Amino acid sequence: MKLPSTFTKDEKCIHAIIETPKGCAAKYDYDEEMQMFKLKKLLPKGMSFPFHFGFIPHTKAEDGDPLDVLVLLDELSWPGCVIECKIIGVMEATETENNKTNRNDRLIATANASEKYNKIKDLSSMDDYLEKEIENFFNTYNNLEKKEFKIISKKGPKVALNLIKKQIINGPDQ
Repeated sequence: MKLPSTFTKDEKCIHAIIETPKGCAAKYDYDEEMQMFKLKKLLPKGMSFPFHFGFIPHTKAEDGDPLDVLVLLDELSWPGCVIECKIIGVMEATETENNKTNRNDRLIATANASEKYNKIKDLSSMDDYLEKEIENFFNTYNNLEKKEFKIISKKGPKVALNLIKKQIINGPDQ
C-alpha cells in the first residue's frame, strides 16, 4: 500500500489512515512489512472505539510508531480508509507500563467531510461531554492493557501541527 503524503496539497490539513473504525470492538494495526492491516486484539464485551483511530503517515512518535490520531467523523469508515482532516489539538500524555513511562500524545482531528464535527476549531471549543468521552476511552483502553495513561496538558492546533512537522520521517513530505 502506497501511503499518502502527511499533509494535503495546501498543507492546511493532514491525511489520517484509519486503523480501527468508530464502533469497532476489534483493534487493528497497520503492519508496514506486510503492507496490510492485521487484527491486534479484541476489546472486552460491550466496549468499542467511540471514534475513528489511526495514524498520520510518514511520521514517527517517541514510541517508534507513527503519530496516533483520533478522528471525529459522524459516519462509518474502515481500516485503510484515508481521511482528510483538520487538526484541532493534541492531548499531551504519558503512558506507564512496568514502571517505564513514555510520552504517547494523542492528536485530535475532525474530518473535513464531517457535518457534525467540522465546526470545532480547537480542543477548547469542544463540548465538555465529548472531551470527557475521549479522555475516558483512552484511560479505560490503557487500563485494560495494564498501562497508566495520564494527560499532562491539552494544546491547540498550532502546537499539534508543529509536533507533526517535527515527527515527519522519510516520505513524500521530505
